[in-house]
Amino acid sequence: MRMRAIQSLSLGPHPPQSFITSSNSWKPPSSSSQMPSDELAAYLRRRDGLIAEDRALRIDHVRADSYSEAERKADRVVRSIRAKENISVWGVDHEHVPHPYPGMEFLNAKEIIMKTDLYSKIVSKMPKGGLLHVHQNASVEARTVLDLALGHPAIHICVSGPLNAASLETVLPKIYPIPVEEYPAADAIGITDPLYTGGWVPIKKARELFDPALGGPAGFDKWVLSTFVINPTDAFKTYNTPMKIWLKFGSTFSVTDPIIRFVPIQKEYLRMFIRSSIDDGISYIEIRTSFFKKYILAEDAKTKLESREILLIFREVTNEMKAEMKAKGREDDFAGLKIIYNTLRIVSSEALKADLDQCIKFKKEFPDLIAGFDLVGHEDGEECKPLVYYAEPLLHFAKEHPDIPFIFHAGETLGDGTAADMNLYDAILLGTKRIGHGFSLAKHPKLMQICREEKIAIEVCPISNEVLRLTSSMPMHPLPIIMNQGIPVVLSSDDPAMFNSMGLSFDFFQVLVASEVTGLLTLGQMARDSITYSMLDEPSKRAAMEAWKRRWDKFVEEVAKMNP
Repeated sequence: MRMRAIQSLSLGPHPPQSFITSSNSWKPPSSSSQMPSDELAAYLRRRDGLIAEDRALRIDHVRADSYSEAERKADRVVRSIRAKENISVWGVDHEHVPHPYPGMEFLNAKEIIMKTDLYSKIVSKMPKGGLLHVHQNASVEARTVLDLALGHPAIHICVSGPLNAASLETVLPKIYPIPVEEYPAADAIGITDPLYTGGWVPIKKARELFDPALGGPAGFDKWVLSTFVINPTDAFKTYNTPMKIWLKFGSTFSVTDPIIRFVPIQKEYLRMFIRSSIDDGISYIEIRTSFFKKYILAEDAKTKLESREILLIFREVTNEMKAEMKAKGREDDFAGLKIIYNTLRIVSSEALKADLDQCIKFKKEFPDLIAGFDLVGHEDGEECKPLVYYAEPLLHFAKEHPDIPFIFHAGETLGDGTAADMNLYDAILLGTKRIGHGFSLAKHPKLMQICREEKIAIEVCPISNEVLRLTSSMPMHPLPIIMNQGIPVVLSSDDPAMFNSMGLSFDFFQVLVASEVTGLLTLGQMARDSITYSMLDEPSKRAAMEAWKRRWDKFVEEVAKMNP
C-alpha cells in the first residue's frame, strides 16, 4: 500500500498533506543537541501556547464554552474516523483514480467519497440548516430531468442532421415542448436514421430508435446526459481553464432550460428539488430564480404565461411540501423556501430598471416569497457587465426599497484588480447582505474586515469553485482564510445538477476532509450561520433555529455513540 496520504502539500496531481497527525501531538526526536532540557521544555510550552492562541480565533473555538458533552464527543468521533480513512481510503490505490487524497477534485473522487463512513454515516445524516445559494435551473439531478422529459408527450428533440459516431461528442440537442398540432407523423424516423433531416422527434421515440451501434436507448441516455452535466473529461481536459469551462457550463443550461420552463415539468421539478433537499438534511432554501426570460410555457406548449406564473408555482409547491411534512409529523424538517430574483449581467441599464420594477411588484404581491435581488453570469465573461455599470439604478432601488435586499454574486474569479474582482467593492458599497462566492475576497484585507464587522456572510460553493477551475482541490481553496478571519460562511451548492453533487453533503464532506483542524463543530457552526444570515424574518428565523437545534442535538448524540 502506498502512503499517498502522508505526502506533502503541493499543487498539481500530487496529493496534499493528509492531516493524519495533529501538530499539537508532535514530539521532537531525540538528539545530541546541547540545548538544556528546561530551555526546550520552555520552547515547547511557548509553541503550544501560540498554537492555542491561533486556534482560539477559529469559528469552533469562539463558542467553545457552549458545546455540550455530546457535541464534543461527536467531534472526537468524527476526527478519529477521518484520521483512519485518511489511511484506509485515501492512502490506497483506486482503479481509475491515479492520485487519491482527501479533498481531491470532486468529479474523480465522488465514487470513493460515497463509500466512506465519514460520508455515508455522518455527513449525509447531518442537519445542514439552509441552502442559501442554488440556481433553480440547476437544482435537480440530470437523470431525473431526462426522466421528466421522457415522461411527457410534448417533449421533442431535434439535431441538425442524422447523429452518428463522428458527431456524437460535439452535437448539442434541442429539447423542447411543442404543441400537439406540431407533433410529427406517427411514422417519424429516429435522429440516428440516415434519412433523418433535422425535424422534431418525440424524445421517447428518439430514445427507442437510437442506433444500436451507438448503444441503443442506453447510448441515447449517455449522450443526452453528457450535454446536461460537466464530467471529468470536460473539467480536467477539454475545458481545463476557468474561461473554457464556462463554455461547457453555459451549454448545459441551453439544453435543459426549455425542458424546465414548461409548467407541468416545472411543478414536478420543484417538488423533486425540495424533497431531495429535505432528504439531505436541508431545512430551508433560498433559490436564485432567473427572470431574464419573461415567460414560462403553459401546458399546451404554446401559450406564453407571464413570469408571475412562476411565483404562483413556487407558492403552491412550497405550501404543498410544508403540508406534506406536517402530515408526516416532520415540521422541523422544512422551514420553507424563498426566491432571490435575478437577471443576467448582460442586460442594459434600462432593462435592469424594468427588472427592478418587476421585482418590486412581485414583492408586493408575494411578500413572503421574494427574499432579495441579484445579478448573475460569468463575471470574467466579455459580455457580462460589472456591478459599477448598474450603480445608478441599484443605488436608487436600495434607497427606495430597503425591504428587498441585494444578495450579490461577486468575486467569483482568480483575478486581482480585474473587473470581476472589483465587483466585491461595489457589492459592499451597494449594501449587499451576503456575497455569492467571494472567491477573491481573501486578497482584500480591508474588505474582509468590513465583512467581519458588518457580518456580511459569504456563500461559499466549494465544489462549484473547484469544478469551474478556480482551484485545483479543496486544500487549496481560500475558505479557511475567510472563515478564520471571523467572517460568517454558509456552504452552498450553486449548480449541483451540472456537477452531479446534489444536496449539500458533498460540499460539507470536502470541507471537512481538507483540514485537520476543521471538525464537526465547525460544520455545525456553518449550519447555524445559514439560518442566522438567511432572509427569514426574526420570528421565523428563531423557529427555524430551534427546529434545527432539536435535530442537531439528536444527530450529535447518535454520532457520539459510534465506535470510531
